[in-house]
Amino acid sequence: MPPRKAPTARQRRLGSELRKIRESAGISMTDAAAQLSTDRTNMSNVESGRFGVSSERVRTWASHYGCPDPAYVDALAAMADERGRGWWDDYRDELPASLLDLCELEHHAAALRSVQIMHMPGLLQTEDYARAVFEEAVPPLTPADLRRLLSLRMRRRDVLDRKDTLSCSFLIHEAALRMNFGGRRVTSNQLNYLLDQSERDNVTVRVIPFEAGGFPNAGGPTLYAYGPVPQLDTVQTDIPTGSMLFDAETWLVNYRAVLDRTEQRSYSRERSRDFIREMAQQL
Repeated sequence: MPPRKAPTARQRRLGSELRKIRESAGISMTDAAAQLSTDRTNMSNVESGRFGVSSERVRTWASHYGCPDPAYVDALAAMADERGRGWWDDYRDELPASLLDLCELEHHAAALRSVQIMHMPGLLQTEDYARAVFEEAVPPLTPADLRRLLSLRMRRRDVLDRKDTLSCSFLIHEAALRMNFGGRRVTSNQLNYLLDQSERDNVTVRVIPFEAGGFPNAGGPTLYAYGPVPQLDTVQTDIPTGSMLFDAETWLVNYRAVLDRTEQRSYSRERSRDFIREMAQQL
């Protein structure tokens, strides 16, 4: 397959998983290349995501490495079979790659859990609210960049209507509910929209109240995307220059614990709806 100019995070992930399986088997890249009738350069390019790989070759390599988990191998083979452009590719070369990687992550996730401290979850934002948030950017966004970011943000919401229903759990701190982005009307509409979305069968919204006190990882937002198998779970966190993805097992275990402990300190689904409704009525 021809080399990719800039592999996506998902393409790099497939390569890195093949490397993990090989290294777990204690097989060097040189030995693997010789035994699999390929060369070391080709294997290096596949494991870095620069070259694509067929699902048949994924299964052959995994079998050679003695991978004992058929569900894991099936999931990797399905990743290798993915072809064509995603809707987010319409924005390539116009917006940061990390934003497009997030869209791709959400699109392929089996389920999502997130914690938001100061903003509403991106998948649950109204256009006016999102615009008000983006207008606070430093340095200020150009009108063209603002339009692109708003368009991407609104299209991301379509994942909630996926045919294979995506289960989403959103933990939102009270601080985010009280941040008055865009003024009272925009905030009121945002809270009412949040209430409407919380009625979806596949959406759970729970509020972390101020009275809950401290909780783990309170300094920033976290998104946990479940893969088709646990080995393909991913954590996404925001940083000033974009976002970062983590998939090392230690990170996954720790962030699952963070989400579990934070959820324990949040209101129930029903109490959260009442709380948001009360706040909307006060505006």
